Amino acid sequence: MLQKQLDYIREKTDIAPEIAIILGSGLGGLANEIDVKCTVDYSDIPDFPVSTAPGHQGRFVFGKIKNKNVVIMQGRVHLYEGYTPQQIANPIRLMRKLGAEILFLTNASGGINSTLDVGDFMVIDDHISCFVESPLVGKNDDTIGVRFPDMSEVYSKRLNGIIFKTAEKENINIKSGTYLQLRGPNFETPAEIKMAKLIGADAVGMSTAIEAQTGVHCGFEVCAVSVISNLACGIGKKPITSDEVRETADKVAPDFKKLIKESIGNF
Repeated sequence: MLQKQLDYIREKTDIAPEIAIILGSGLGGLANEIDVKCTVDYSDIPDFPVSTAPGHQGRFVFGKIKNKNVVIMQGRVHLYEGYTPQQIANPIRLMRKLGAEILFLTNASGGINSTLDVGDFMVIDDHISCFVESPLVGKNDDTIGVRFPDMSEVYSKRLNGIIFKTAEKENINIKSGTYLQLRGPNFETPAEIKMAKLIGADAVGMSTAIEAQTGVHCGFEVCAVSVISNLACGIGKKPITSDEVRETADKVAPDFKKLIKESIGNF
């Protein structure tokens, strides 16, 4: 399957990306502002999962950021859309086959830690993924990665250090923390957020950890930034809506785009 997908994309472009980027909910605008060389819709790729979530356009964008070749997923796929963890892993492995060596993940998430405010950026320094199935369950392909990959440093300390230095230089406030992935699509209950806080989560969302695990397995150097789009249930005082997520993403978009572009330039 991967080879068939790789062959299809190679018919469209011979760009060998250095960096693979996944843009989260409401954050897809960055892909429209780069030096675009080629786009490929997910729906045109053989046996490829297609984004159905609002705000996820559903295409690969190939181009340049700061003179570095990149491939951007303008929209991702999620467990709550009915996809399996293995299907979610598929695009990550494909981008690795295309030649990318760094995987830069982004998402919109709910803030749990009291130090996080709506609109903050949080570099992910670790995650909790035990509430969703691993994408590595099943027969292992030894040509992709080892059967039992180490996860002691999922998120690269080297890349995280560069992101922090970039944020400081650009006068962008940024924090760090542990991210928890749950399945969704419903937002969490207050009791679930209490549990998440007790086990050490600073922010919660419906993506990213599965992609990061896959990235480590297939040899990527991984980093991730969350936009705190809302306060998690029971932390804030009002019901959570997807509109709030998009509104926050729109509000912070200028700083978000600057942080991603300048960080990539420094990688």
